[in-house]
Amino acid sequence: MNTLLRRSLTQTLMVLALGITAMPVVAGGGSEMSEVPYNEIELNPISMMEAETLVGQQGVYFFDVNTLEIWADGFIPGAVFFNVQSWRELLPKNKDAVMVFYCANRLCTTSNMAARETMKLGYTGVRHMTDGIFGWRMSGRVIEKP
Repeated sequence: MNTLLRRSLTQTLMVLALGITAMPVVAGGGSEMSEVPYNEIELNPISMMEAETLVGQQGVYFFDVNTLEIWADGFIPGAVFFNVQSWRELLPKNKDAVMVFYCANRLCTTSNMAARETMKLGYTGVRHMTDGIFGWRMSGRVIEKP
């Protein structure tokens, strides 16, 4: 009896496994599938160590692209809160100025998008700090609060 039960259970599991692998894979949230957009603009990364040497320098701009709550917890000294509708007005007139964009951490893509959009406007000195403000804080670097 034990062998019969084991054989029946094994056959049932095999049928289920084969049925599941034969099911179509559906993705796209109910709409047609489309290609993922490819960013042709390559970002120019900057390390926290290099960014720290630029803090407070004339003609260097730091842009914090975090949410207001994260920005209020502290930002890189002199950084401008960039997550606003009128962000273009915050950009310097000099299109060759060094600008460092950052957001929360390596998983945050908001600063990537902001940096790319700024580059599309013809700015050449755009840098991107991937470690973000969380990396900056965890490394013990100086922050400011509003």
